[in-house]
Amino acid sequence: MTPTWYDVLGVEPDASEEAIRAAWKAGIADLEPGDRRFRTFNEAAEVLLDPARRAAYDVTLAPVPTLEPVTESRDEPQALPATHEDPRTRTTPRRVVPAWLLGALAVLVALLLAAAGYLVTQPSDQAVEDATSDAQGAAERASVAILAYDYRTLDEDQTAAGKLMTSDYRKDYDKLFEVIKDNAADVKPVVTVDVVASGIVRSGEDRVQVLVFVNRPTTNAATTEPEVYRDQVRMTMVRSGDDWLVDDMQTGPTAT
Repeated sequence: MTPTWYDVLGVEPDASEEAIRAAWKAGIADLEPGDRRFRTFNEAAEVLLDPARRAAYDVTLAPVPTLEPVTESRDEPQALPATHEDPRTRTTPRRVVPAWLLGALAVLVALLLAAAGYLVTQPSDQAVEDATSDAQGAAERASVAILAYDYRTLDEDQTAAGKLMTSDYRKDYDKLFEVIKDNAADVKPVVTVDVVASGIVRSGEDRVQVLVFVNRPTTNAATTEPEVYRDQVRMTMVRSGDDWLVDDMQTGPTAT
């Protein structure tokens, strides 16, 4: 029997969203982003944490009820007593299907039709895979452009980074960058970025979440040797025409 997404995460089919999310986080906690199991856990979470996709998926797991076929007896007719009614005037009782079973079948058919309609509107696996790959590459390039800057070229750095963001996220970025500018003359920061690895947190055709691991060698007025910061950057990428733009970015130190 093929394991279900519930089997992959080790939860029951009626598990709550909180239980599924906890199982997913526990499953990927010790895995590298490039590990095949990392992607498998993510795919399971994508389906089970999306109410619409989970409902459609659950329908495919439900057993389809069957009716016992009605068969006609092939036995030879027996002789009837003289007092028995004429067989030609006798009516054969019809087998009646219980109303509850008809209702259950109607509900099941409606669910299957709804699921079929939903699946028809979903992008193909290949389309999602191609989009995810493009978004991952764009996230790696954007992480370098956004996180790296030089106090001598701050305006150019800000303009270049802004082209890789949605208008909403750029508003937040510009506020943070103004703080960097205010202190640049005294601090003289120079930050470079090296991408170490990346992995997919959540895939899709128009919206993808990518986890990028970077090293940030940094110098300032008080240091001559670069101090290397190791960070993990969670980036939400959205499709804009033929491009992928950063719609959110959360940075934190890599757990050691």
